[in-house]
Amino acid sequence: MELQYRKTLPQELELITKEAEKFGELKHKFFGVVEGKFIDIYAVNEEIWREIEDLKVPSYSFGTFVGTIKKDKNLVEKFYPNIEFFYFVEIKKNYAILKAKPAFLFTTGKDVPKNGVREYVWQGSKKIVVMNEEGIILGLGLINPQSERKFIKNITDIGEFIRRHR
Repeated sequence: MELQYRKTLPQELELITKEAEKFGELKHKFFGVVEGKFIDIYAVNEEIWREIEDLKVPSYSFGTFVGTIKKDKNLVEKFYPNIEFFYFVEIKKNYAILKAKPAFLFTTGKDVPKNGVREYVWQGSKKIVVMNEEGIILGLGLINPQSERKFIKNITDIGEFIRRHR
């Protein structure tokens, strides 16, 4: 299968924007696509994109990988963001700021008790962006307001790559 490199289509940009709006406002508006089995989305600098378009050979990489568009079980296309995507979003809702020790433990794959959360804003989405007190995005979690012990369940975090089995 040959990979294709292109700008995002309007419907793809709409999927990306809708995902961002669950958490705030999309700050970045230009994305490129590497299309193969999946549609991989990259945040790209427009100036660099113009340079890439003028190359005579296909590029192997460009921009920051921010997620993938795939069809869900109902065959509906959906954007699945990775952690880096949220650096391109002005986070205004559906986030939690953790205290120091719970923030560290979250990066080791642990869930967060309610008393480990310094601040949170939760509006309608079970998925939340998890940050430390310095504003560094640590990962994504699922909020469970009925639980004191597992108030935020770890979905993915920045330490996952290190823990992966080879």
